Amino acid sequence: MAQKVIAGVTVDVNEEGYFTNPAQWTKDLALAIATEEGIALTDKHFAVLEFLRERFSKGEALTIRSVGNSGIIDIKGFYGLFPGAPMKKAAKVAGIPKPASCV
Repeated sequence: MAQKVIAGVTVDVNEEGYFTNPAQWTKDLALAIATEEGIALTDKHFAVLEFLRERFSKGEALTIRSVGNSGIIDIKGFYGLFPGAPMKKAAKVAGIPKPASCV
């Protein structure tokens, strides 16, 4: 198991940098990870991150479609918040493993 220091905190990550222990996540760590990804977090970002963390904790599948159907944001807006690879970036910032739906 690899570790990474983010904002002065050592966390457990896999080879791609995704958390292997989501309990280590904090909003301060999310801000630092987002900065590394070139994203400035807003309240809307945090709403999406909390949605993803809640769904993950329940063992539910995480997909772009589920975010679009969340009532928080539509799919186009999700791409706007996390440009390029929204689910991969959002999962990393949310401190959860990369979803199986991501290549």
